[in-house]
Amino acid sequence: MKHSQNNQFRKHQNSTAAELIDQLDGFDGSPGQFLQNILAVQCFLSQADAGAILRSNEERGVEVLAVYPPLEKGATAPVWLSQSVDIIRDALSEDVVVVKPLDQPNQGKDSQAQGYLLVCPLKLADIGPAVAAFLIQARNEAILDQKREKLELFAKLLGLLEVRPMKQRQLEGLRQLQRAIETLSVINRQNRFASAAMAFCNEVASQWQCERASVGFLRGRYVQLKAMSHTEDFSRKMKLVEDIESTMEECLDQDVEIVSPASKEATYIVRAADQLSSHYGPLAVLSLPLRRDGEAIGVVTLERPIEKAFSLGEIETFRLTCELCTARLASLYEHDQWVGARAAARARSLMAELLGPKHTWAKVGVIVSFAAILFLIFGKGQFRIKAPFVLEATYQQVVPAPFDGYIKSVEVEIGEMVKGDKSILGKLDTSELRLRLAAAKAEKHGYLKQASAAMRDGETAQAQIAQANADKASAQIDLLNYLIDQASLISPTSGTVVKGDLKREIGAPVKTGDVLFEVAPLDSLRAELLIAEDEIFDIKLNQQGYLATASYPGQRIKFVVERINPMAEVVKQRNVFKVRVQLLEIHPWMRPGMEGVAKVSVGKRHYIWIWTRKIVNWVRMKLWL
Repeated sequence: MKHSQNNQFRKHQNSTAAELIDQLDGFDGSPGQFLQNILAVQCFLSQADAGAILRSNEERGVEVLAVYPPLEKGATAPVWLSQSVDIIRDALSEDVVVVKPLDQPNQGKDSQAQGYLLVCPLKLADIGPAVAAFLIQARNEAILDQKREKLELFAKLLGLLEVRPMKQRQLEGLRQLQRAIETLSVINRQNRFASAAMAFCNEVASQWQCERASVGFLRGRYVQLKAMSHTEDFSRKMKLVEDIESTMEECLDQDVEIVSPASKEATYIVRAADQLSSHYGPLAVLSLPLRRDGEAIGVVTLERPIEKAFSLGEIETFRLTCELCTARLASLYEHDQWVGARAAARARSLMAELLGPKHTWAKVGVIVSFAAILFLIFGKGQFRIKAPFVLEATYQQVVPAPFDGYIKSVEVEIGEMVKGDKSILGKLDTSELRLRLAAAKAEKHGYLKQASAAMRDGETAQAQIAQANADKASAQIDLLNYLIDQASLISPTSGTVVKGDLKREIGAPVKTGDVLFEVAPLDSLRAELLIAEDEIFDIKLNQQGYLATASYPGQRIKFVVERINPMAEVVKQRNVFKVRVQLLEIHPWMRPGMEGVAKVSVGKRHYIWIWTRKIVNWVRMKLWL
């Protein structure tokens, strides 16, 4: 093969490059042989000793697509080809032509020409990342540059590899379009449906060399045969007509193209088509649905000898023909009827649009909207008035300072639970009181001695005065002892500390009567609702509801209305009425001052009234004169 290719291109030594390229353009062989020939042409034109086309593949590494001169089977790859594989990644990554001296260990010192490897990147969509590698000999830099310029043209020559199949596809597409337009032209010359359908069948049978071509349209739930090639009149009771209609219905039910005999990979049912093929042949049968706006409205069935099976290209051409001709045939089929039939068809189509499976979501939306309107008008639900609230205590236990002094310690913080007569809230400094107590005791002891001396001397009056002073000192001692005992601040009731953040004020002076702590009993909690003035007249005593705090939104606390303030107040620039409610359940986590949302159950109302009452009232106020 090597000698034949050398001879093939040596005989064109006097030919120009354009003539050799023209010969490649007329080549009609396999892509691999085309690469082999174009590689040989390039080596011949650029005086390269050898060449190869290499493709980089991440999974398989480097693949050799073509080599010139060809290698014999089982032969070891030459040195230049092995070295080309090593530098292929450099050429692809940098997208430049790489030229490196060939490493020839057996090259003699007297060699006049130096061997070089030239690797040129190729950009071909069908091949992927690839390079062209050439082995060239050059005595100096000028000859090397001259050969390099010629070899860089190789990328342009390889463009023929993609241009040639593209031209073939374009020509095939033009031929398909020509056949489809010829068929459409035949139909457009007809003004009645019967003549147009007959012309369509005859033209299709002629162009595709069919023994019979038939077209049928959907009528109700079944397909009715409308025309058959080269047959002016036929009876609907004919066995042939029934078999053709069965084949058409089989195609229409599956909404796919059916070919009989079917391939092993086919997933559609061809029972009726096989029966038609075996009874009247054997025949090759092709059924294709006619679609308008994506909906199948008819079927075309072709029959021809089984040795002329329908190819994929013929099926594609026939599909294009049907797509172009369906609109014309369907238009004639609908309008070539008397007025009553057209009106009935239009009414049936309208009812199918309303009741059929099309526009499902739009129909569901209309039905749901209508049901929602009826539900709003006639349905009733529980009307609840929504309002903010705040928890407050019915009463609070105040713990004041029992005497003038200084804060010594604070044992609790705000929010802590305390038990009455057991928990110490804080302590006052008693150093001064204890000094005064010691002084009072000493003064009492002195008066007692004076009284004893006066009694001994018989001075009764002096003894009584000393005894009175001793009693006064004793009373002072009792007072000081009482105040020292009161220095430990204890709440008389159990509850939650709501005031008394004094830990940062230890050592600060206090006066008698200053409020140091406030304790709110849990059982005294209640809620105060702020009802808007446009909803207050729906609130009645003993109405029940539920509230939820912002801290515990998952907890629903039941309450009952116990008092309605008759006078409105302005809160946060809103006119509201305060409504006091009694909590029917108390939880340990509840604290005075907590806020949230409360809903008062008023009674059953129509949903449309519940959701539109505010808008209606606003409109009434705006339109009132």
